[in-house]
Amino acid sequence: MNTIIIGLQWGDEGKGKIVDYLTESADVVIRGQGGNNAGHTVIAHGTKYVLHLLPSGILWNDKLNVIGNGVVLDPIGLVQEIERIEAQGVSISAEKLLISDRAHIVLPLHKELDAAREAALGDQKIGTTRRGIGPAYADKVNRCGLRVVDLLDRAFSEAQITRRVAEANEIFQRFDLHIFDATQVIKEVYQAFERLRPHVCNTIPVLHQAWKNGEHLLFEGAQGTLLDIDFGTYPFVTSSNTTAGGSCTGSGLPPHAIQSVIGVCKAYTTRVGSGPFPTGDEELSDYLHQLGREFGATTGRPRGCGWLDTVLLRFACMVNGVTGLAVTNLDGLDAYTELKICTCYQIGDELHELPPADRQAWNHAVPIYETCPGWKCDTTACQTYDELPFAARKYLSRLSELCGAPIQFVGVGPDRRQTIVLE
Repeated sequence: MNTIIIGLQWGDEGKGKIVDYLTESADVVIRGQGGNNAGHTVIAHGTKYVLHLLPSGILWNDKLNVIGNGVVLDPIGLVQEIERIEAQGVSISAEKLLISDRAHIVLPLHKELDAAREAALGDQKIGTTRRGIGPAYADKVNRCGLRVVDLLDRAFSEAQITRRVAEANEIFQRFDLHIFDATQVIKEVYQAFERLRPHVCNTIPVLHQAWKNGEHLLFEGAQGTLLDIDFGTYPFVTSSNTTAGGSCTGSGLPPHAIQSVIGVCKAYTTRVGSGPFPTGDEELSDYLHQLGREFGATTGRPRGCGWLDTVLLRFACMVNGVTGLAVTNLDGLDAYTELKICTCYQIGDELHELPPADRQAWNHAVPIYETCPGWKCDTTACQTYDELPFAARKYLSRLSELCGAPIQFVGVGPDRRQTIVLE
């Protein structure tokens, strides 16, 4: 069975842990979109691994990991990540990691463009990670981007980088920003590329052959549905399709190669960066931060936290075709005597069961809550669904009912072993 793992909120749902758990029965793990603005944290055997571009299957010795064509790849950042993960004792060979030759390159100047744009937006800033993802995707869409395959022709790539640096420097000079030296950029990019060259290939026939051979393919989504460029809370979104469809276009595999879509969500809601957050709650945020939770894996920024929002989850399940839910961080609610679930928004005189497209409507969206009793006990040692407190099971049942999808996994802690599997 080939499975897509997708985030149903604004990212940070704990996808890395679910992917890591499911990788045991997978043969190939694939990243199909985004860049190193993603941050997947996996805790295995007491060791914490933070991954950005590397698929989570890299922590297993017998799995093939693929960075697909839909990813925008920062070669310098990827080499640094590989070195950091290898220093933790993980082997990363050319047989274990493949990089699509069609993936687009994030250059150092893209990061500066990203930061400059954020600064120019002032109070309206998007809240990006400033990793250059948006500008790299913009170059891709504008058909002036540089792909991994282009680096195989050094003369061509040097001319393209020199031209792109000159264009960017014109902008930077006007705003008194850092001016790049094309020769230095070329040197840094090629130093990284030489390290990555053994991993580069046309990954599409590799994946198709694995599919035809009946191997189990696992697609690791990055970010979350509400950051999707089409379906998210635009304009406070990322620059790629973070929904299930992006896994197909980002890997070169057709939709009928997929049998299941696992949507990952927290038992509450979080978001980092700017944009609407109807169920955001300062008290809940403070509580979770005091526990040492909810800080971004990529930026370290504290995440905003709020009550479970099933308006957003209902929509996310719809556009992704979710066949099963993985609910993480249930234990984050262990201390509460009463919990809130947002079932709809009131916008003016109307109730909305789905999120609005109109960006102005978000300014007037009032969450309508129903309350559920808390369970006031520790769930982190629970190993089966029946071991969960009755109130926790009722809460999960209501979540499933409101989202219109069955629950398949429940996370009660960060470790791989703290995962309850439902039949």
